[in-house]
Amino acid sequence: MAMSPPTMLGALRHASVAATRPSSSVASRNAFHTLQSHRRIRSLCTHPQPPHTHQLAIPVTFSPNYPRAFSSSVTRQDVQQPAAPETPQAPRRKFMRFKTLVRYTGYLFGSTVVGVVVLTGAIFLHDAFTYSEKHIEGVPISPLALKSERGGPKNLPVIKSYLNDIEDDAQTALSTKPHLVIVGGGWGAMGVLSKLNPGDYHVTVISPETYTTFTPLLPSAAVGTVQVRSLVEPIRKIIARLHGHLISAYAVDLVMSERLIEVKTVAQDGLSQNIYVPYDKLVIACGSTSATHGVPGLENCFQLKTIGDAQKMRHRIIDNFETAALPTTSPEERKRLLSFVVCGGGPTGVETAAEIYDLCQEDIINYYPKVCRKDVSISVIQSRSHILNTYSEAISKFAEDKFLHDGITLITNARVSAVTPDHVTYTTKGPDGKTETHEIPSNFVLWSTGIAMSPFVARVSSLLPNQVHKKAIEVDAHLRVKGAPIGEVYAIGDASTIETSIVSHLLELVDESDKNHDGKIDFEEWTDMVKKIKKKIPMSEEHLDKVRELFDLFDSDADNSLNLNELAVLLQEIGNKITALPATAQVASQQGKYLGAKFTKLEKQRATLEKNELGMSGMGVDEIVAKPFRYMHLGSLAYIGNAAVFDLGKYSFMGGLAAMYAWRSVYWSEQVSSRTRALLMIDWVIRGVWGRDLSRLRD
Repeated sequence: MAMSPPTMLGALRHASVAATRPSSSVASRNAFHTLQSHRRIRSLCTHPQPPHTHQLAIPVTFSPNYPRAFSSSVTRQDVQQPAAPETPQAPRRKFMRFKTLVRYTGYLFGSTVVGVVVLTGAIFLHDAFTYSEKHIEGVPISPLALKSERGGPKNLPVIKSYLNDIEDDAQTALSTKPHLVIVGGGWGAMGVLSKLNPGDYHVTVISPETYTTFTPLLPSAAVGTVQVRSLVEPIRKIIARLHGHLISAYAVDLVMSERLIEVKTVAQDGLSQNIYVPYDKLVIACGSTSATHGVPGLENCFQLKTIGDAQKMRHRIIDNFETAALPTTSPEERKRLLSFVVCGGGPTGVETAAEIYDLCQEDIINYYPKVCRKDVSISVIQSRSHILNTYSEAISKFAEDKFLHDGITLITNARVSAVTPDHVTYTTKGPDGKTETHEIPSNFVLWSTGIAMSPFVARVSSLLPNQVHKKAIEVDAHLRVKGAPIGEVYAIGDASTIETSIVSHLLELVDESDKNHDGKIDFEEWTDMVKKIKKKIPMSEEHLDKVRELFDLFDSDADNSLNLNELAVLLQEIGNKITALPATAQVASQQGKYLGAKFTKLEKQRATLEKNELGMSGMGVDEIVAKPFRYMHLGSLAYIGNAAVFDLGKYSFMGGLAAMYAWRSVYWSEQVSSRTRALLMIDWVIRGVWGRDLSRLRD
C-alpha cells in the first residue's frame, strides 16, 4: 500500500531523529542510510518530476527500532507538488545590486573630486609659474635699430636692424640669415610660415592687421553665430616659433633694383610714416579687393573680407531690427529696413543669405515682435543662371530648392546697375529681349561679385611690362613673379594667377625642340615639346593626353610636321582650355605651404648651391630644389542654412544636419591654433543652448 506524502515525510522525520541518537555501529549505519533516503524523497516531494507510467524504486533502510511504515517503492504520480516557497536568494541579489550601484556611484563621485582637485592644482601651478618675476635689465639694442639709415629712391629710413636683433645669441645668429619678407597675413602667408624651419630665415611679416583671420566663417560672425574673437589669431604668436618680426603697415611700392619694399606704418594717433624694408626674398600674399564692375554707389554696400566688415554688418543688422520694432516706424519703412539684398551668388553671398535667414528663424522670431519676422525679405541677385555656378549642377539645384523652400528670393541672369542708400537697381532681359529695370528697397546690401587687384598688387603689376592680367599678378609654375628678378619675388593667393598661355613660350619651345633646325616640328619633336610644356605649365597636362590626335588635327597641310603658324594655333587652343585656379583659401594655403617647403629645401642646400656659384636665387635654382606647383583640389563646401553642400569633384554630398556638422568639422579642423578651436566649439555650444547674442555694442 502506498503512503501519502505527509505520512512519508513523518516517517522520515522519525528516521532522521533515530539516526542522530547514539546506538551501535549497525544502528548508526542504518540511521545514516535512512537519512539519505529521507533527503531523496523530500526532494521528490518538493520538486516533483513529470508523471510517468513506470514506478521509481527507492531503496529505504529503516532503523530496527521503527516498524516499516510504507512500501519501498513510490509512484511519481502519487507525489503532489506543493506551492513553491520564496527563494531566500532574491533579497540577497537585490542587496548585491544595490551595493554595486553604491560602489560605482562612489567611484564616479571620487573620480570627479580627484579631477577637479587635479585641474585646480594644475591651474594654480600654471599661474604660479606664469606670474613669476622676470628680470630684463641690460637688454642690448643695435644702434641701427634706434636710428635707421636713410636710402632708396625717396631717401626714406631703411630698416636694416630690429630692436630685438641682438638681445640674445639666437637672435644675433638669426640676423645674419637671408631676410624673408612676407606681405600679408592671410592664408597664403600662414602657409609659408607653417613650413619654415626655425633658424633658417630672418622673417618679417608686413600686415596692417596684427592678426590672421579665418575668413570662411565671416558670414557666421556677421550675424553672431560665432564671435569675431574666435576667428582671429595674433600673428606675433604664430611667428614666435621662427623668432620673426611684425611690422604693422601697408605695402605701397617696390624697388626691385635695390630689393627694397616701401611700407606705410599704421599709427593710432593718425600719424604715419613711410619706410623701406630690405629683403632677400619677397612673398606677396596681400589678397585682393572686391571688383566694382563700374557700378555706381558701391560706397552704400558692405563687403565681407575682414573682421571689420563683419562687425559693421552685424551692427547694421541689429540697428535695422531695433528701428523696425519701434511703433513709430511705418510699414513701408519697416519693410525697407528688413530687406536684405546680396549681390553675388557665390559661396560668400549664399552663406551670408543663409546665416541671415537662420538669425531670423531662430532668434528674431523669439525676441522681436512677430511682425518683424513677417516683414523680412532676403534677395540674392546673380548675374549667371544659377547660384554656386562653380559647383556641380546637382549642388546648385539643391541650394536653389533649399532657398526657394525657405522663402529666399533668387534673381538670376540679372545685373546690378546702381546702389543708393535706400534701394538697389538691377536689370534683366525680358521675353522680347529688351532690358527691363527693377528696384528693391533696402537698407542692407552686400557686394560679393568677384575680385580685383589691391593697390599694392596693382602697383607691382604696373612696374612690369609683361604683366597683362587685369585681376592679379601673373606668376610661373614655381610662383615666381613674371618679369621680376628670378628667385627674388614670389606671389601667391588672390594676389596672383598662374600663367595659362602657352603660345607666349612658342619661340622658346621651338628652339629647344627643333633638333634638326628646319623650322618645323615633326611628331618626334612634338612629343618632346609636350613634355617641356607639361613641365612649364602643369595645368596643361589634362589637355595634352592625346598627343597623336592633336598633332594630326592641327597638321592642316598633312606634311607630317607642324610649321610655326600651325603650332601657334595649336598652343593657343590648348591655352584657351586651361582654367585658372580659383581665388579661394584652399589655393592660397597650398601655395603658401609649397613656397615654405621650397624655401626650407633651398636653405638646406645653400652650401652646395654656393659652391656651384648659384646662390639662393637665379636661373634654375628653384627647378633644382623643387618641382612646379601642383594644386590638389580637396573639394568645395558651402553652408546653406542648417544644411551644407560638398563638391568633391567627381562626387557631391549635400544634406541637412549631418552635412552641416560635417561642414563644421572641416572648418574646425582647419583652425590655425588650438585656442581658436576651443573658442569656436564654445561659440557653437552657446548658440545651440542660449541662441545668438543680439546685443549692439557701440563703438
